[in-house]
Order: sequence, then structure tokens, then C-alpha cells
Amino acid sequence: MYFPYLRGKQFELIALREISEIMANKIESISPIIEPVKNSSTLKSTLLELRNKNINFNIIINPSVGDLKNSSGTVLDVIQEQLNGFSNYQIAIIVNEKTNVPEMLNILRERDIEFAGITLIHEAVTNVSAIIDFTDDFSFIINVIYFQKTSRRYNREFDRNTWVGLEDFFITQLKNVDYLAVEDSQFSEEHLYYQQDGFKGFSDFLTIGDNYSETGFLPYAVAIHLSYADNDNKIRIKHFVSDSNDDASDIGGKFAEALEKLVTWCEENNIPDTIAILQFKELYRTGHFPGLGSIKKLSIMHHIELVLNLI
Repeated sequence: MYFPYLRGKQFELIALREISEIMANKIESISPIIEPVKNSSTLKSTLLELRNKNINFNIIINPSVGDLKNSSGTVLDVIQEQLNGFSNYQIAIIVNEKTNVPEMLNILRERDIEFAGITLIHEAVTNVSAIIDFTDDFSFIINVIYFQKTSRRYNREFDRNTWVGLEDFFITQLKNVDYLAVEDSQFSEEHLYYQQDGFKGFSDFLTIGDNYSETGFLPYAVAIHLSYADNDNKIRIKHFVSDSNDDASDIGGKFAEALEKLVTWCEENNIPDTIAILQFKELYRTGHFPGLGSIKKLSIMHHIELVLNLI
């Protein structure tokens, strides 16, 4: 099962909404993890969309970034408001040395909330046995092990049937223009081997990476990141970058340059159409620039559909 990890920024959430039909058709293969960063109408409408399509998901109640950091009560208020009478989701908790797990679970018990189980997202804890003791009274547990913050042996402390591996596979460059030198990068082969390795599922940060920023700025270069399967069905990322990168003017023109490269490459390499690729091709045909957020949205949508097709 695939557990894509998304921060609850506007276009990440819109991506989930717009790909919801695809997810609903492969309901046994996906369970998104949402770390809400703002109490927004987009968050609420996305939760309702997932609910209406009966898509299982995980919602973090102790976000580590954004406006909702240290605001578990607000997240729980949103859950009670939007998901009342629905239980096909997991309450997720980020677990690290600063997390008071008993307190988080007690807060949960005080609320009249129905949910399917608990998802623990592990970022390294010394006293693992205590975490197990605290969660014993919950019948359904998912342990998401963030390997780059723990270790490959950390998961052995937990029931094998609960293991989900999380890794940040996206190789982030300092500036968009730097992707001109990369063009193509390795991403992941976890979808091929996670079951063989004894895992319930696998998770990644899609084509965004774990880096989080609340502020945006006009870039000198526009980069579009498109995942694809190579001849061995391993996932790689193709980076399409604009050419006129001397200043931050004419962002729409920069997008057109990167988009032409993407469409040409897809056609020359017979890349199967996804919802996102079809939208990229329509943008190329019309010459429309949808905004930088929509580029990220389409990249996310494509990645989710690609992974679902591969598994």
C-alpha cells in the first residue's frame, strides 16, 4: 500500500481532491498522510472529498510545521466538524523525543471521535517499548518509520504487520536553475520490494521532498518535476527547466519553455497519459500559464497516479 506524505498547503490538498477519483478506483492501494499546516477551507473541503469517496487516509494531529504547530486542539476541532459519523481514517501522531505520547492519546480519549486506528510517524525515540505500551489499547496501529531520521533496525521493535517505510527520495537542488545540470535523477524502487522486505506499505514525499517553506518568491527559473518508470519499473524523476533564467521576469514565458520540453519528451518517449500529463498538454496547446502552485499540483497528481499504476 502507498502512503504518500503531503503537507496540507493549498495546492497539495487540491492535488488530492483532483486525483480522488483515481484513488477511489484503487482504494485498497493508497492511504495518504496529511500533515495540516493551516486551518483552511481547502483542508476542510479535501477531508470532505476523501470522506465522500470513502478513501482511507491519515491525518496528523501534532503538525511539526506551519500555523497549526502546537495546535492539536484546532486539528481535532476540524476533524470533529468535517468527519463526524465517518471513521475510515487513522489519527496520526509524529513521534520524536519531544512528543508526549500519553498526553496526545489522552487528548484523543477525551474527544468523541470515531476513527479506524492510530498511525505513529517515528522520527527516532529512545524508549520505544514505552510507545508500544501506551498504544496497546488501540486495535489498529500503523508504524511509519522515517528511516532517514531513525535507522533500518528501528522497525524491528514493532509488529511486522504494522511496518510502513518513509523516506525522502527527492534530491532537492538549492535553486531551480541547478536542475539544468541534473536533468534526470533516481527516485525509488520501494514499490517493487516493500512486500518482499516484510512491510505493510511504503511512503515518500512525492516530487516535493521533506523541505518545508511558508514563503514563496518569484524564481529565476521554472522547473517541472515529472516522475516516470524506467525499463526496470524503477521510479526516476525528469526535470524540465526553463532557459531564460537571468532574472525573475516573465514567469509565464519560463513556464512555456519548460512545458515544451516536458511535452516533447513525453511524446518522444511514449510516456502514458495521466490526468496531469493531459492537463500539461492542454496548457501547452492553449499557451496558458496556470500559476506556480498549479505546476506543483500537477506534478503531485502525476506521481500518485504513476505509483498506483505500478502497484
